[in-house]
Amino acid sequence: MLKHYKNKKVDRDWLNTNFPCMMACPAHTNAGRYVALIAEGRFEEAYKFARDPNPLASICGRVCAHPCETACRRGEIDRPIAIRALKRFLTERHGPESKYPVDVNAGRGQNKLPFKVAVVGGGPVGLAAAHDLALMGYAVTIFEAAPVAGGMLYLGIPEYRLPRDVVEAQVREILETGDITLKLNHAAGRDFAISDLRHQGFDAVLIAVGAHRSRDLAIPGVDLDGVYKGIDFLLNVNLGYKFTIGKKVIVIGGGNVAMDVARSAAREVVRQHAAGIEDLEPSQENVAAVATREMVDISLSALRMGAREVNLVCLEKREEMPAALEEIEEAETEGIIMHPGLGPKRMIGKDGRVVALEALKTKWVFDQNKRFNPAFYEGSETQLECDTIIMAIGQAPKLDFLKPEDNVELSPRGLIAVNPQTLMTSANGIFAGGDCVFGPRLIIDSVADGKRAAVGIDEFLRGQKHPEPVVEVEILKRHRMPLELLDLTRPPIPMLPLERRTGVTEVEIGYDAESAMAEAQRCLHCWVNTVFEGSPEDGSMCILCGGCVDVCPENCLQLVSLNRIQFEPDAIQQIRDHEELFGVELDEVTADELGVISGSAMLKDETRCIRCGLCAARCPVGTITMESYNLIPSEPTGLISIETLDGPFRPKAAPVGASPR
Repeated sequence: MLKHYKNKKVDRDWLNTNFPCMMACPAHTNAGRYVALIAEGRFEEAYKFARDPNPLASICGRVCAHPCETACRRGEIDRPIAIRALKRFLTERHGPESKYPVDVNAGRGQNKLPFKVAVVGGGPVGLAAAHDLALMGYAVTIFEAAPVAGGMLYLGIPEYRLPRDVVEAQVREILETGDITLKLNHAAGRDFAISDLRHQGFDAVLIAVGAHRSRDLAIPGVDLDGVYKGIDFLLNVNLGYKFTIGKKVIVIGGGNVAMDVARSAAREVVRQHAAGIEDLEPSQENVAAVATREMVDISLSALRMGAREVNLVCLEKREEMPAALEEIEEAETEGIIMHPGLGPKRMIGKDGRVVALEALKTKWVFDQNKRFNPAFYEGSETQLECDTIIMAIGQAPKLDFLKPEDNVELSPRGLIAVNPQTLMTSANGIFAGGDCVFGPRLIIDSVADGKRAAVGIDEFLRGQKHPEPVVEVEILKRHRMPLELLDLTRPPIPMLPLERRTGVTEVEIGYDAESAMAEAQRCLHCWVNTVFEGSPEDGSMCILCGGCVDVCPENCLQLVSLNRIQFEPDAIQQIRDHEELFGVELDEVTADELGVISGSAMLKDETRCIRCGLCAARCPVGTITMESYNLIPSEPTGLISIETLDGPFRPKAAPVGASPR
């Protein structure tokens, strides 16, 4: 039975703590829901939950940094749910790259609106915004400077991590969402100005140009031949330009970009030197194919035979490196030699070409004020021989296309300044999002920026505020979790064996249906909660039997006397100011009566609860029920039609605190 309760008031802060994976996702993907559906074998329905809020779900299923997994409560017990890998499992079955794609947008498009929107940049921000705007009925034109769409998804991420056919399928799906026009090889500042777009009849403009400029190192030798910038290297490789690289390569950096550069460099060295090629001239062909397609016949076994040597030098100790742990481990598995705790001092050259890097041992990276201020031990110099050095020390946007007449102000950091709620710039009707506003971030952050920009543009053009999400509450009559829930272990994500990894071959294989369902069974169903809500009308008032306390496997329930609870003045005042939110917990006891009246209270530690439902099953009078909470977007476009609840929300549940009976 599904009900919408207008009389239930749910505190949003409390509710958010019960959706840790969903709230950690910038796009607010309801990961728990699609994981639970996978466990039941309902794959198509699960895919819809995964894809609905995220137009780049297929891409995120492969390369997302998965903040949802970091927040997963299962990780506090053993290991978090493999949410990203489960998403990939779904998209491979029903995404646009699959044999049986599911159109989640069927019937969602709205009537065409009399507005045109220009999106400058065809990366994740621009694609996500264009997708949502098209569903709302807008005509959207994407201006992309590169010969391919996708931004750094295509130009920066190596193909062994993200196959190009997946990117192309995702872009194709987005372009088919509605009235979207893609114009390639159209660069802002070269082919058009931002101010020109308004004169061409565009009612709003979104700037989403990313951060495609590598930062420089201010040390001697950076101008030597053989020294490259990380982003420039990736752009050349992924656009298919032939790239001369030596047998011994040093990558400077510790972030995820450094990992990509190092692993790509290893493959490039094998491709050139396994064939005996010593000096390649840059190709003049303007091709969209990525360079890794030229490496299909080169295996990782050639790397292990000594055909190359790639060293990675970074300031941080290994445990402090900002790269994702799995990226570091994968790089080491493929033979990358790590040199943590070293800082570059100078690049040594001979006859104008780099031959070595001189580095110092790092004393610290951040000073006492937590500012980036590296210090080094004097006299700790060491030299690493090399043929090539690639600097992967960070990215920055290239914003020289902005002119005074555009009236777009920059922040002190040299990024585009925006209203954080609407993403509108200082220029009326011009919006911006992504790395050019916030600096380099996760792909899913860019997706969220695109969606937020779409809402901001819609509210600006139509003057209609988007309402807050509504809460869907379901009373679960038969809630059961696997009896061996806490004994289930996370199956490893299958990876391609080292001897079978070639230049373009995707390293991660992914779960099959059996493994995916087994992993999904481990989910704790955090959107479900125990609700203590007895009623004298139906005889379900608590009888203080303590059965729920006895049966709880995690000892998260405790029945205590009120005189054992100390109510601080601040807590009393908070309850006094918001008594309407505590009607169930306090059972009509006023704030001023706390600490005075006698009685009992049920205390619950939300952080320990595994939603097993044994307390509800054990309760002899039905005081305890299991309720499911679901956040549903409420959009003025009518994309989702659900009755909106009145007022602030708070669940009728018993979090840590007193609930006298």
